[in-house]
Formats: sequence, structure tokens, C-alpha cells
Amino acid sequence: MTLQKMIEMSSRSALGLVSLTDDKINSILIDTARALRNGSCSIIEANALDLERMDKANPKYDRLKLTEERICAIADDMEHVATLPSPLGRILESYTRPNGMKISKTTVPFGVIGVIYEARPNVTADVFSLCLKSGNASLLKGGSDAEYSNRRIVGIIHEVLASHNVNTGVCTLLPSSREATAQLLNAVGLVDLIIPRGSSQLINYVRQNSRVPVIETGAGICHTYFDISGSVEKGCAIIENAKTRRVSVCNALDSLVIHKERLCDLPALCLPLAGKNVLIYADRQAYNALAGHYPDKLLQPATEGHYGTEFLDYKMSIRTVGSIDEALAHIAKYSSRHSECIIADDPASIKRFQREVDAACVYANVSTAFTDGAQFGFGAEIGISTQKLHARGPMALAELTTYKYLIEGDGQIRCQ
Repeated sequence: MTLQKMIEMSSRSALGLVSLTDDKINSILIDTARALRNGSCSIIEANALDLERMDKANPKYDRLKLTEERICAIADDMEHVATLPSPLGRILESYTRPNGMKISKTTVPFGVIGVIYEARPNVTADVFSLCLKSGNASLLKGGSDAEYSNRRIVGIIHEVLASHNVNTGVCTLLPSSREATAQLLNAVGLVDLIIPRGSSQLINYVRQNSRVPVIETGAGICHTYFDISGSVEKGCAIIENAKTRRVSVCNALDSLVIHKERLCDLPALCLPLAGKNVLIYADRQAYNALAGHYPDKLLQPATEGHYGTEFLDYKMSIRTVGSIDEALAHIAKYSSRHSECIIADDPASIKRFQREVDAACVYANVSTAFTDGAQFGFGAEIGISTQKLHARGPMALAELTTYKYLIEGDGQIRCQ
């Protein structure tokens, strides 16, 4: 089947989704979750073929890897989505005009959502579940790194859809070629929205070349500011978790900003990182504070290029500041507007940080690792939006709908 035919098939299938009841959709999601668990061995076998082609040192390797535990987590998220209220048909606003005309603002699907992503096969299942629940057809363009994994997952999804007599075009996997990307970006009239998930290079390419509306799920350059009033106990736990829980995810910590009056506590704050072999790029003051207290082989002087970098690896930069003003200025300069955190006990510092930091998610004494749709109670997520139009932060069911106005009357006509 040609690329054009695949996209057209997806567009046609979206028309049939509006007739599916929420109970029917939930049944499909529950059956798909069960099928993913039952098919975990075949998924892992397909995933192994993808992993063979990637260097284990590549930061994408961890994102690509699927285990039985991770597949079960994907299935759990899908089942959770099935338990959530439908985002469709909600009355956002309703009022009656003086002439008796009743106007209701009601949520509806976008139609066809195209998602372009890299070596993250879990995205395949997440996107399908969220799109189906919100009444959208999903048009998937995965990367070649995860080709075998994506094919197997979509194969299982198609088996379940077919068993429910639903057009399999509601979940379409395009080839992993550049030609498919170009075709998708130019599918005006057939695709309603495109969401890129991946590197800043991918996101920039999609934004610059798409003729279809785009919602950016930007790269995560995440900071944690340790305030003069910060708790060392909280700081140790938060910094270690934000940096090392999973280094390859967009909410991982990239840069620690510390008040100069707390440099004496820096060795204690970084001690847990040494056990995880985290390479630290420190400015002069932080370097001096860590020298002799942190492994020499894991401590290097920072350069300007180390700030504003999404490492996706066991690496982190440190910047020393003399005040919260300097911390805010540093974060404003280098942030990607994804997730930022302050560790502080002073309510005034926390309030100011949360008010002035321009990011989708702003934390106080909480690890940035929680920037995740499931952790926010949204079920699976389709991405973390760093833009401000339509959606911001974790994008889940509500963000995959738009609205239309329903107008009812009794023969009213306009005379002016």
C-alpha cells in the first residue's frame, strides 16, 4: 500500500470512531492491554532485533529497551486510560442569548493525530490508547531504531481491533523512512495535528517543515535550584532521583544551581551521584567545593557549553549563584521551559520561584521525575508540551480534544 493510501485510510477510519461508545472503546483498550501482556515474549523478541542494531552506550538504548516489567507497565497504563472518564461531549460552556438562541461549547476529537517519534516503542501503545479514548485515529511514524518493536506492537493492536470489528486504520504505522515523514508533514486535509516526540533536532525539523498544525513536545533541559534555605536531606534524595532514576528521559535533571552560601553542603548533596558514576561539570566555586570529596575521574571544570545541554546520560552541570535573582536569571537563560525545581524551606523563596520561572512544570521540594502523565493522574501521556498554545505540560486525554459550538433555536433569523 502506498503512503498516500495509508494516510487516506487513516483519515477515513477516523469518521467511524465517533460512533463508538465509551464502553466499546474501554473494552478494546482492556483487551489490548491483556494481549500485550500475553504477547510480551514476541514483543521482547522483536525488541531484541532492534537492540542488536544499537550501541549499548547510546543514550537511546535505555529508551528502546523493553522488558516484561516495562510491557506490563505499558499495559497497566492502557487499562488506567480505560477507567478514565471520556473527554468527549463535555459541555465547557453553555448560555442563552437574548433572542432565545442556546449556545453550547462542547469537546470533540481532532480527527487524525500524527505522531513522529524516535527509539521509544512504548509511545506506540501510549499514543494508541490516548487517541482511541479521545476519539482520534492515530497515524504513527516511528524511527527505524524501533522498527521491529513498533511493528509487533501495532500487529497486536490490529488483532484486537479486528476482533472488535473496528477498522484497523484507526492505528496506522507508517514506514520508518524519511519519505514517510515528508508525506505526513504535507498531509493537509487528511491529518489534523502532528506531535513530534524526540530530540530537539527532530522537533525543530517538524516545526520548520510541517504544513499541518504542530504541538511541540520539547526537549527537557531541567534545573534544580538549591536555595540558601534548602534542606540537605531533601536535596540529596531529590537530586539523586531527578538525575539517576532514568537518565534518558526528558524530565531528568541536567543542571544543579546552588546558592554560594550552601557550597559547604555540596559534597553531601552529590555523594549519592558518585555511587551512580555521574560525571559532574562544575564551575570554579563548585569545583573547589567538590575537589577531594568527589571522585577525580568524575569531576571536570564546566564550560559555557555544558549549560543549556540536555545530557540524556549520567552527566550533570553545576552553577553557583549568589542569590535567588541569579538563579532565576540562569534558569531563564538556559531553560527549555520543561520542568524546573527549587529545594527550599523558605516560603517566600518558593513562592517567588514558582511565580517567576517560565516552565510547563515548576516544582518545590519535589523531583522533576514526576513530569509524566501517569504520575499526574492522567493515565498514559502523548508527550510533554513546552509551548503555550492549546496545551502545556503532560498532554493526555483533555489535550487531545478541541471543541465546537452547538447552537439550538426555534426558528430565529438574523435581521441585521
